[in-house]
Amino acid sequence: MTKDVLLVTGAGQISLAIVRRIGYGKKIVLADKSLENAWKIGKILLEAGFDVEVMEMDLSSRESIQSMILRAQTFGPIKYLVNGAGVSPSQASIETILKVDLYGTAVLLEEVGKVIESGGSGVIISSQSGFRMPALTAEQDKQLATTATEDLLSLDFLQPKNIRDGLHAYQLAKRANEKRTMYEAVRWGKRGARINDIAPGIIVTPLALDEFNGPRGDFYKEMFAKSPAGRPGTADEVADLAELIMNERAQFITGSTFLIDGGATAAHFYGG
Repeated sequence: MTKDVLLVTGAGQISLAIVRRIGYGKKIVLADKSLENAWKIGKILLEAGFDVEVMEMDLSSRESIQSMILRAQTFGPIKYLVNGAGVSPSQASIETILKVDLYGTAVLLEEVGKVIESGGSGVIISSQSGFRMPALTAEQDKQLATTATEDLLSLDFLQPKNIRDGLHAYQLAKRANEKRTMYEAVRWGKRGARINDIAPGIIVTPLALDEFNGPRGDFYKEMFAKSPAGRPGTADEVADLAELIMNERAQFITGSTFLIDGGATAAHFYGG
């Protein structure tokens, strides 16, 4: 007997928390660039009773994404997607951030959108960073949304010479995730499926702990200290939101980005 497949990219704490909310009764295909990391999360899920298949996948490679999809389809129809894959602005070059977080996410949305089952849904995990950069022009936003995936990294304003640093590249990538989600929601809708984006603020994960101890650590600590919530978030809080918008009760929600940052962005623009 085949099961509906939940495709999960990025073996991190947010992905784990979401899968624990929605993965029961489904075949979970968990993919990460690090097979070791995938097995660490896969083992937790297997020991909790979930049906998990683990594999290696490089989000920056269309061929790798296609191979993952083909393997996932051997278990059943792909009905759900959770993309928690990405790289940190403190741990990667400008080129890598754009290749993985911007281009890779666009390709993933495109390729999964070709096979997603009717009634299916997905979430992309982006970041509050997409909200914190200065506004782009309407034409730049449209280019991020609609440019053919293989031409995205050729856009003039995405050339490394026009990008200040890794954080700026990360902000651009996350803005692209939001715009691309809107664009792909129209295409997914033709198959009777939905796709949304979640933009978390500072969430306590091993990656975030690296950031806290990195060159921008004090900046991040000050950010959540000044937010209305007064603290960083947890992966489970992101999962609560993901569970809601992937649920059948959320049929009218697609192409949207949900900011979940404890009010940090509000404080950034309008705080005292």
